Amino acid sequence: MQMQLRKPKIFGWMLNLYAGEDASRINRELPFAVLLFTLLAASGVSIYESWKKLCRIHLLPTFQKEAKEIVRQVEVLGYDPLTVMHKRAEKTRSKNYREFLLGYVSSVRSGGNVVNYLKSKLRSIFENQSAAAIRSVERLGTLVEAYAVMLIVTLCSYILFIIFATTSVFEPMKMAGGTPGISPTIVCILIFFVTPVISIIFMAVAHVERKSNLVGVKQPYYAAILPLIAVSAFIAAIAFVPQFQYLKTSRIFPLVVTVALLTVSVPPAVVYMRIAKVNTDAENATPSFLRDVTEARKIGLSPEKSIIHAAKRTGYGKFSETLRLIRSQMEWGVSLRKVFTNIKRKIQTWPVLVNFLILVETIKIGGGSAAALEILTEYSEKQRDVEANKRSLLKPYVILAFIWSVLIALTTTMVAMTVYALTQISLPGATPMPLQVMEEEVSLFSIGIILQCWLSGFFVGKVNEGTFAAGFKYSVLLVLTAYISLVLSQTFLGGMYSLVT
Repeated sequence: MQMQLRKPKIFGWMLNLYAGEDASRINRELPFAVLLFTLLAASGVSIYESWKKLCRIHLLPTFQKEAKEIVRQVEVLGYDPLTVMHKRAEKTRSKNYREFLLGYVSSVRSGGNVVNYLKSKLRSIFENQSAAAIRSVERLGTLVEAYAVMLIVTLCSYILFIIFATTSVFEPMKMAGGTPGISPTIVCILIFFVTPVISIIFMAVAHVERKSNLVGVKQPYYAAILPLIAVSAFIAAIAFVPQFQYLKTSRIFPLVVTVALLTVSVPPAVVYMRIAKVNTDAENATPSFLRDVTEARKIGLSPEKSIIHAAKRTGYGKFSETLRLIRSQMEWGVSLRKVFTNIKRKIQTWPVLVNFLILVETIKIGGGSAAALEILTEYSEKQRDVEANKRSLLKPYVILAFIWSVLIALTTTMVAMTVYALTQISLPGATPMPLQVMEEEVSLFSIGIILQCWLSGFFVGKVNEGTFAAGFKYSVLLVLTAYISLVLSQTFLGGMYSLVT
């Protein structure tokens, strides 16, 4: 009976989760779809023809699917386009999309100005998008704070294990023979299973909440394959080849782990930073490029000559190379759609590709009037401002990641070596700890801290830049920060406590 009651609840929860994800995808693509509708309407194209145009736009997959369904019902079932849009409004899970459809149907049936309605709705949608971006940053901030709390709990667990293992307060934590030390099984489960699993859960939540503007970025992951194979072979050699057994000693193995993680992370980090540089420059430069095209169009230049004129401008960083390609191809008479196909090979940021696609479609269908290009430019600038504001709000959380890496390394080392020093002066309830046992425990916890900082890099990369590929860059920095903090703290405290021992 209980199982019968649970199944509907679980099914309902999964259905609600899917509904939320579907609405999120619609809301993400909605501004660009409405922008396309507005530009085509300003050029004299009907809304139904705009839907048919959307059927061929792969950069808006959710609306492409929606457009195919609307066109199917009109051409196959014979419904009126307004009737179909009204029906789709009743079925959609997105409130914003529902209001857009119902408002458009009402505007047409009442004889209102469709272009003015679309402009007004577009303005409202971008304002809602800006507010949604701020709310998203707040949710991500809460997620990062929760992750920091998890790391603090992990740190407290490390400290408690150290204290219990080096005193007679918690005898079950003693190893066989009464020697102070932490049970290897318990520590390994905590360090290499429990903490990584919790980090992966946080990454999954961040993946749902934060979407990346980059599409089809696979090169960094491919760049990690060969280093990962090489590191795996090296670790296997350390485990089974007698000549490499010295690398497993407590003083050397944390360095080995650090080098192994850096070997896996550095090549994909370099690949990602090159990709990110090109696409970030493109995101920042596209509104200025579109503004130049619009102003050139206002003085009477043709759309093609306006693009060539705007592409001559320099100072766009890596994006200038793409603009030179655009200019040279258009001067040789290459069609706009072929030019856009070549742009997709250079640029992988979704908003830039959509803006260029809308520019091409507006010119090919409506002639690229100055009024239509002004609308495209205005909202491209607003989108850039929203993204820039979002990035600036997320930057402090990157700094927080480095702070917690340093604190975890320093605090764990400080507690371990302080407890070791106290056990040497025969305090009540304290059993002297052998130096070798203390070094092994510090080494084990150091490996755990380095591994945790490496995983934290992927979480921070997803939160800050929207893609796990960015995590390779942050993982390199956090692993280096953790290892340097561990070495400095162990060297400093070891020298200080040598006076006590």
